[in-house]
Amino acid sequence: MPHLLLSQGDRLLLTHMLRPGRTVIGRSDRCDVALPSDTLSRTHCTVEQRPEGWLLTDRSRHGTTVNNTAVERHWLVDGDVVNLGEYRMAFRETVSDNDTASEIETGNRTPRPHEEIVDVGEDGIAAVYVVLRILRGPLAGATHILKRDRTSIGGPGSQILLDASLPKKAFYVRVVRGRALVEPGTAAVFLAGSRVRQVVPALFGEQIRCGEHAMVVESQTLQESVEQPTFGDMVGASPVMRKLFGVLSRIARHDAPALIVGPSGTGKELTARGLHDEGLRATGPFIAVNCAGIPHNLFESELFGHEKGSFTGATDRRDGAFHRAHSGTLFLDELGELALDAQAKLLRVLESGEVRRVGGGAAEYPDVRIVAATNRDLTAMIRSGTFREDLYFRLAVLSVSLPPLSERIGDIPLIADALLRRNHPDAVLSPGARAALSDYTWPGNIRELRNVLTRAYVLAGPRIDAADLTFNPVVFDRAPTRPTARTPLGRDQVEAALERVNGNRTKAAAQLGMPRSSLLYRMRKLGLM
Repeated sequence: MPHLLLSQGDRLLLTHMLRPGRTVIGRSDRCDVALPSDTLSRTHCTVEQRPEGWLLTDRSRHGTTVNNTAVERHWLVDGDVVNLGEYRMAFRETVSDNDTASEIETGNRTPRPHEEIVDVGEDGIAAVYVVLRILRGPLAGATHILKRDRTSIGGPGSQILLDASLPKKAFYVRVVRGRALVEPGTAAVFLAGSRVRQVVPALFGEQIRCGEHAMVVESQTLQESVEQPTFGDMVGASPVMRKLFGVLSRIARHDAPALIVGPSGTGKELTARGLHDEGLRATGPFIAVNCAGIPHNLFESELFGHEKGSFTGATDRRDGAFHRAHSGTLFLDELGELALDAQAKLLRVLESGEVRRVGGGAAEYPDVRIVAATNRDLTAMIRSGTFREDLYFRLAVLSVSLPPLSERIGDIPLIADALLRRNHPDAVLSPGARAALSDYTWPGNIRELRNVLTRAYVLAGPRIDAADLTFNPVVFDRAPTRPTARTPLGRDQVEAALERVNGNRTKAAAQLGMPRSSLLYRMRKLGLM
């Protein structure tokens, strides 16, 4: 297979073997090749195998040159030299021993996800981990789940002890986004019969050998129940909220799109803010967009930006929400209010990563994480033809449902105290007021609770008694509908998707807008594997 040789100055840093598919290069830890430098974009460029050869695509704001010529797209040939900021990357069809790196560094040591979440439910999550299975040696038959981004393996002092006769940290296995990479250490290590002299991706089933020990890396899906007492600025001590906080904490450490569903007033924007603040992009911007508040004719301009003079009133070039959220999080609130044609335009951007300004032709590639929210039942909208199924599955990679306040009555005193501390620090709730708050049904959820407390504080003063509470005189003809979270794919949907692509699981997953691992998990659950 071809290789990429990464250098800095005269020092060869890394030799990366290109595998079939797409390799992402940049300074983000989520890239396949991560290079720490402010001269690189978070996602700087990609190298993708096509039938015609290997295609390099620039996705940066800094620019990429090949053989000292600026390029947007370039078909790589043996010997091409790509300049990425302070780094130089050579493309080689084959490599020799002289091309190996003596010093290895694939990026900074910021913790990165070592798991891939494939399903989220009310009781927890299902996640795929890399597992090291020992084939030969004193520990033959043993398995180790790798729950670190980098695990040392070898003799005494290693995180996985194989044999006392081996040196400490004989070699390492790294895990990045569910994929394993073998890194040399203090002893000779071989992958698929070849000596490992730099960080090399390991395919599942390829044999790793160190001395008399042999092993393979495999994947394993684990069902886990997770709980956590807090998350961001959200409060609650009820079992349902402790489970929710645990799930949200795990979702925050990933970069896949997330969908938050729940009735109006349950705190969807607060949840989205927590996913941002507790996540990998906390130092980047958090941009919130209310989809219901965008005039239909301005949707593209608001999200994707526009060029000067592209329409009446466009007096200047303007960045859209995707540009402003670069390196951070874009929160799309009230997603269910988007018209079908707007949904199609949003889907195109999510699938391609390309953002084109209104009136402009050049593609730009803002690096954003999408978090969406709705109080609508999207699955019902799909059945009625008012919401696109492909957009739904694209955004519902990680989906959580927020419970209405009536399902967490025990949390009301905690939430009331938190709201008063934030908005009216000198307010005091009497025991009678606390009891009255807990006896109410709260059709307007936390937003209504906040309004009731503010009204009582303004009209009655710092001390709030039960008699000071006036509830909203709203009569509901029926109980407010609670929207559903992501409905698991049914057997008919999976079989239909597979039939459309002649059984190709990778293409079926792409059609359904979900990772291949999630599709495989669903197929196993449905007995299709």
